[in-house]
Amino acid sequence: MTETWDDVNEQVKSDWKDDTTPFERVYEIVEQTHQGESAAEIADRAFVSEPTARRHCKTLVNTGFAETDHDGRTTLYRRNGDRILMARIRELRDETDRTELLEGIREMKAEIRRYEDRYDVVSPEELAQQLDADDTEGWDDLTAWKTTRQNLAVAQAALAYDEASHRLAV
Repeated sequence: MTETWDDVNEQVKSDWKDDTTPFERVYEIVEQTHQGESAAEIADRAFVSEPTARRHCKTLVNTGFAETDHDGRTTLYRRNGDRILMARIRELRDETDRTELLEGIREMKAEIRRYEDRYDVVSPEELAQQLDADDTEGWDDLTAWKTTRQNLAVAQAALAYDEASHRLAV
């Protein structure tokens, strides 16, 4: 069975390499990179040479899609978190109207208040300090609370972005 999966994985890799350009592969790898990776690591994952990966990563940095950090003398590349966030804010603003955004914001605020009341704390971080390691339901709620808080921030930003866009258009 393992041999069959190895064959499938190799075929998928081969197809990806045949169906994409080196730049497209580097772009896809960087797009998935939250923590920095060196050009050598990206090259390995994208099936390109290290100089090719470095050249394409520099292009992605120049366009604002990627950003760099340094680990000693090694340059690390990762996707630009601000660009991803702004794309999500624009997408949410474009896909929902003002009424839907406001209703979603109200619902998320109510959900956060329920977590605060249920656990008698004001933040997921405070809840984390109180939970036992084996309190699965509590840890699940903590994760959901953090996600709701992040989604609320994005929805509020989308609403503010929409309002600012309308004011600038006038």
